[in-house]
Amino acid sequence: MQKTYFASDFHLGVPGKYSSQERERQLLRWLDQISADAREIYLVGDLFDFWFEYKRVIPKGYTRFLGKLAELRDAGIPIQFFTGNHDMWMFRYFEDEFGIPIHRQPILREINGKTFLIGHGDGLGPGDYGYKMLKHIFGNPFFQWCFARLHPNFGIGVAQFWSGRSRSVHPPQMQFLGPENEWLLVYTNAQLERKPADFYIFGHRHLPIDFVLKNGKSRYINLGEWLHHNSYAVFDGENLEIQFFENPEGKVFGT
Repeated sequence: MQKTYFASDFHLGVPGKYSSQERERQLLRWLDQISADAREIYLVGDLFDFWFEYKRVIPKGYTRFLGKLAELRDAGIPIQFFTGNHDMWMFRYFEDEFGIPIHRQPILREINGKTFLIGHGDGLGPGDYGYKMLKHIFGNPFFQWCFARLHPNFGIGVAQFWSGRSRSVHPPQMQFLGPENEWLLVYTNAQLERKPADFYIFGHRHLPIDFVLKNGKSRYINLGEWLHHNSYAVFDGENLEIQFFENPEGKVFGT
């Protein structure tokens, strides 16, 4: 039976439970494992802790991971890529080099009769107004053009420093805050009538969450991350489940 896989928030480029290179090798083992029965793979944002795609330069590193994506595509496995808040400056490299479509907004998909709303999740729901303003600025083509004028050694170095500092100042909350305080869950409940779906799948929150929405049947799924949880979701055509790779202590929140 072929399955559909969803994962997000690898944040390659910074250490977590393991170094970035060790985590990259772990991801390759996971991709090798799921390639045996993968119908399609959704990579739902923040694969890299920072990415800026200059016209003739891409960020250093990630060679094994990029090579594995090429291998999977050459084997005929469809892959969908979503930009997140850390890799929103992904332009055409994945499309041109690998034939991997890039999605910048949530999308609706039907898979085996079930409807999925899929997106990274940054900037959705109430609150987080400072980031929403920054996202608007960073998405401006003129700002992107200005940043591209910086030498990669300087531009990428500054961005990586900023990304790391932001993470230390605003560490993720590793507990479920409840349906009233989880911004993406508030957003998802509000989408039930506007964009009805069986599953609402997001990343960004860095916490594996499986929560039944207010209609009593649709589910909000947060994919967690690979800095500590190594979590992902798999849909076998009937059921969707959050699983953990090489993490026997993995825990799903919200159930």
